Amino acid sequence: MSSPLIDSFTTVSKFLGITSSIFTVGGLVAASFLIEDEKGNLAPSTKRVLKVVFWSALLWAAAAAGNIIFSLANILNVPIDQALDLTTLKSFITQITLGQYMFIQVLVALSIVALSRRMNRVGGTTLTTLLAIIGIVLPVFQSHASSDGSHALAVGSLVIHVIALSLWVGGIFALALLDENDRALAVPRFSVIALWSVVAVVISGAINSYTRLNFAAAWHSTYAYIVLAKIALTIALISIGYLQRKNLSRRFTDSVNWVKFAELVSIELVIMVGALALGTWLSSNRPPLAPSSGKFDVAITVAGLPMPGAPNLSRILFLYNPDALFIGILVLSVTLYSRGVLILKRRGDQWSWLRTASFVTGIALIDFATSGGFGVYAHFAFSFHMIAHMILGMIAPIFIVMSAPITLALRTLPQGRTPNERGIRGTLIAGLHSGLARFWVNPVVALAIFDGSLFALYFTSLFGGMMESHIGHFAMDLHFILAGILFFHVIIGVDPNPRKAPHLLRIVILFAAMSIHAFFSVALMSSSTLIDHGYFAQLKAPWVHDLIADQRLGGSIGWAMGEIPILLALVATFILWIKDDSRETKRIDRSEERLAAMGLPDDLANYNAYLANLARKDGQDE
Repeated sequence: MSSPLIDSFTTVSKFLGITSSIFTVGGLVAASFLIEDEKGNLAPSTKRVLKVVFWSALLWAAAAAGNIIFSLANILNVPIDQALDLTTLKSFITQITLGQYMFIQVLVALSIVALSRRMNRVGGTTLTTLLAIIGIVLPVFQSHASSDGSHALAVGSLVIHVIALSLWVGGIFALALLDENDRALAVPRFSVIALWSVVAVVISGAINSYTRLNFAAAWHSTYAYIVLAKIALTIALISIGYLQRKNLSRRFTDSVNWVKFAELVSIELVIMVGALALGTWLSSNRPPLAPSSGKFDVAITVAGLPMPGAPNLSRILFLYNPDALFIGILVLSVTLYSRGVLILKRRGDQWSWLRTASFVTGIALIDFATSGGFGVYAHFAFSFHMIAHMILGMIAPIFIVMSAPITLALRTLPQGRTPNERGIRGTLIAGLHSGLARFWVNPVVALAIFDGSLFALYFTSLFGGMMESHIGHFAMDLHFILAGILFFHVIIGVDPNPRKAPHLLRIVILFAAMSIHAFFSVALMSSSTLIDHGYFAQLKAPWVHDLIADQRLGGSIGWAMGEIPILLALVATFILWIKDDSRETKRIDRSEERLAAMGLPDDLANYNAYLANLARKDGQDE
C-alpha cells in the first residue's frame, strides 16, 4: 500500500503539471495563430504572452520532475527520501518506459523555457507548439489500458482527448492574456479551433470511458461519480462556449460586449480548472475492472489486443481493431481535404474527381493496414506485418501524392486577416521554400530515408522494441507513411516542389531504390536468425508454425509488393518526362510565334545570325 501523503503529492504534482503544460500550449497557440504577425515576425504584443509561456513551462518542468520522484516512491512503496537516491532515479528514467517518458517530458518543458526567450518568428513558435503537445501526450501512452483489450482504442482516444483539451483550455487561457485589440482579432479564429476541439473532446472522452470502464461494476464506484462530474462540467463549458459564440455573432467586433466576454472567460477558466482537477484524479486511479478469470493473456499484455483466429479471407476483410489515434488523424485529414474541395466548389473552381478518389483510396488503404485485417494480423506474424508495411510505405503514399493535397491547401487556405499578416497560407508557402524543406526534398535524402531506414529498423534492435510498445508501433507505421509520401512526392509528385529534380536523376533514384529494396528483401529471405528479438515468439500464435519460415515469407512479400509500385513510378516518370518535353516545345513555339508577330527575330534566327557573324569575321581575318 502506498502512503496517503505520497498519493496526495503525486496528485498535486500531476495537477500542476497538467495545468501548467496546458497553459504553455495556450500561450504558444496564441503566439503562433491568434495574434497578428508582421510578415512572419512575432508582433511586439507577443512578448507578454511568451513571458507567461516561460513561467508556465518552468512550473511544468518542476511539476514533472516532482512527479517522477513521487511516482517512483509510490511504485516502490518507499519514503520520498529513498526515492531521491541517484542510482534508483537513474535506473527509473533510463530503464523503465514510464520513467523515460516522464524524463523526456521534463526535457521538453526545459527546452520550451529556453526557446521562449529566443522566439521571434511564427515558424519557430509553431514548431515549439508541436514540441509541447508531444511532451504532454508522451506519458499518456503508459496510462491505464482498457478492460477488454482494446488498447489502441483506449490509449489513442485518450491522446486525442488530451490534445483537444489542451488546445481548448489553453486557448481560453490565452484569450484572457490578450489586450482588447488582439482579442478582437483572435476570437473569431479561436472560435473555429474551440469548436473542433470541443467535438474531439466529447467524442474521444465518450469512447475512452466506454473502453476503460466495466459498466456492470462501475455505476456505484467513486471513479464513475468522478466521470459523471467531469461530464457535467464539460456540458457547462460547452454551454458557456455557446453563449460566447452568441455574444460574438455581432456583425462588427466593436459592438461585442467585451465585459460580458471577460466574465464568461473567467467562469470558463474556473470550471476548466475544476475539470482538470477531476481529470488528474482519474489519471491517478484505475477504473473498476471486470472480475478476472485469473488466466494470463499474453496477446493482450504484449500486443494490446486479443489473439485473432487463423487468417482467412473473411477475417482479413472484416476483422477490425480500431486504432483511435490513426483514425483521428485520418478523420482530420479527410475533413480538411473535403473542406478544401467544398471551398473550391463554392467559388466555382474545378477540382478533379480523380484526385479526390485518389485521396479517399489512400486513406482507406492506411486505415485497412493499421486498424483493418492486415493491421490486426501485423501484430502477430511478420509476414502480415510486411504486407501492412508495403501498403503503408509503398502503395497508399502513391495515392496520397497523386491527390495533390498541398496544391489544394494553397488554393483554399485563408490569407492573412490584415494586409500586414502573412497568415496560414503564407506560412505554408514560407515553409515550402525554406532551407529545411529543400533539404528534405533532395532526391538523395528522400532515398536514404525511404530505403536506408529499412536496414536501420529491421537489422537492429529497434524493430522488436518498437513492436512491443503502442507508441513505438504507431511511430513505425507513421514513419512508413511519411517516408513513402516524401519519396513519391520527389519522384512523381504533382504538388509544388522547391527542388524539382531532373527526370533523368529521378529515374536513376528509382533504379537505386529498386536495387536497395531487392538487396534488403534477399537479405531478409536468407537470414537464419529472427530479427524481432523474441517478440513474435512470446505471442505463440497457434497458426504460425515456423517463425523463420514466416520471416522469409515476409521478405519475399516485401520484394514482390515493393518492386511493383517502383516500376509503376518508373513508367509514370517516363510519361511525365515526355509531357514536360512536349509542353516545353509548345512553349518555345508560342514564343517564336509572338516574336514573329511583333516583327522580331526568334531565338533560332538570332543563333543563325550569330553564326553568320562569326563566319564573316573568319573571312576578314583570312
